[in-house]
Amino acid sequence: MSSNAPPVVTFASSKVKELRRHATLPVKFEKMLSSYPLDAMLRDKSVAIKIHVGNDIGYTTIHPLFIRILVSAIKQAGGKPFITDGSGSLHNAVARGYTEEVLGAPLIPAAGIANSYAYARTLNFRQLDTVDLCGNIVDAGAMIVFSHGKGHGNSGFGGAIKNIAMGCVARDSRGKIHRLQGEQFAWDADACTRCHACAENCPSQGAITFDDNDNLKWFDHHCRYCRHCEMACPEGAIKIDSHGTEYFQRGMALATREVLNTFEPNRVLFINVMLNITPYCDCWGFSSPSLVPDIGIVAGTDIVATEQASLDLVRVEDFIPSALPESMTLGDGGHLFERIHGKDPYLQVACTAELGLGSREYTLDTIE
Repeated sequence: MSSNAPPVVTFASSKVKELRRHATLPVKFEKMLSSYPLDAMLRDKSVAIKIHVGNDIGYTTIHPLFIRILVSAIKQAGGKPFITDGSGSLHNAVARGYTEEVLGAPLIPAAGIANSYAYARTLNFRQLDTVDLCGNIVDAGAMIVFSHGKGHGNSGFGGAIKNIAMGCVARDSRGKIHRLQGEQFAWDADACTRCHACAENCPSQGAITFDDNDNLKWFDHHCRYCRHCEMACPEGAIKIDSHGTEYFQRGMALATREVLNTFEPNRVLFINVMLNITPYCDCWGFSSPSLVPDIGIVAGTDIVATEQASLDLVRVEDFIPSALPESMTLGDGGHLFERIHGKDPYLQVACTAELGLGSREYTLDTIE
């Protein structure tokens, strides 16, 4: 094969051609994993399986069965797997069945118990002067980026790039990356009904509060600029200027590069689970119906190609109108996620490609 040939991305469809065990997605996923040289990639290595464990009563994260299959494949290849996510998230893991007994591997906070085990890297991109990489990610010998593909209010799409850029850096760095958007918070007191949905949906304790007169107070220091409050407000009383979206996407790409640079070549596999594709991030802590029918699982050793293929598989013509929450509207033109969030989900892919992390061209190999 020519060295200039586009990278191969494997795809296991969720569609079932016949009512037999071997025709279902878990078996296809096992075949997908066996198509990669996991022995050469993972043997004798500690292997970080980076997932998003979700929050509160959300139920659309990656099903434990698929994580257990992945853990088993890593062990068979001679690797030593552990499950990891942000240090402040793991206490929510058990609600979705993420335990060592179920998954077959321990759960370890990415930046340690105190969220302070990290390695600083210099970026000097606008106000993002440095980024702190989670210590247990950096110390791993290999990594499987196991991501739930879904929409996202800031980046349009949450897949492998976001899983790394937001989930493999310490808490303060996440805030700094979000602040690249240069957003300004505005609250319309007259339009506000004081339902407190904004505060209830804020993932950062103390960023939004209401005083004794029921007036909103916003604390920039604690704000992650995730826009959960803006999207949750039923009256449109909160507005966040997000003209700096491109800076945010480039910041994510830069953080992703720094994380991937800590690994030797051919030590990272990217897997996007394109099931239960909801409009927003799993950190919201609740779920809504899928925007499109389940698609399947996408994998590759090229992060750019894997993300590009995952987005290409989410088609506007497959959109299920009744799945969109009534507070959200579908715009015109562009990818389905762009019509929902007003953010081009391909921008993060383009930024990552510009940094030399992969190719937007790919060949799709379907696992039967």
